[in-house]
Amino acid sequence: MTATKPPGGSVFLVEDEVMIRMMVADMLEELGYSVAAEAGEINEAVRLAGSTEFDIAILDVNVNGKVISPVAEVIHSRGRPFIFATGYGAQGLPEEFRDRPTLQKPFQMETLAQVLASTLKGVAV
Repeated sequence: MTATKPPGGSVFLVEDEVMIRMMVADMLEELGYSVAAEAGEINEAVRLAGSTEFDIAILDVNVNGKVISPVAEVIHSRGRPFIFATGYGAQGLPEEFRDRPTLQKPFQMETLAQVLASTLKGVAV
């Protein structure tokens, strides 16, 4: 029997609300993804964004009152795809990243699966 790779591989998850982070991590694992790293604070997220291997990131736009831009910039500089998760709508996104895929909170597992699959398909080599 051969182990199969999850459909999208590994995910870096940034979310300051612990219960939401746990729920999204559970959804990801149920969908067949692995969680490469999790962060609930901007400085930790910046460090992990630069040092962790992952296929895609899900970034909460507002982490403890701070905008996610520094984390998005590190991920962008590494050429990795990312998705924003927000309850604020498109106007809450950092200006320079408003073209990125967005999950509107609260979201269902089906929506998460669709946005991950379409984002990963867009960067497939």
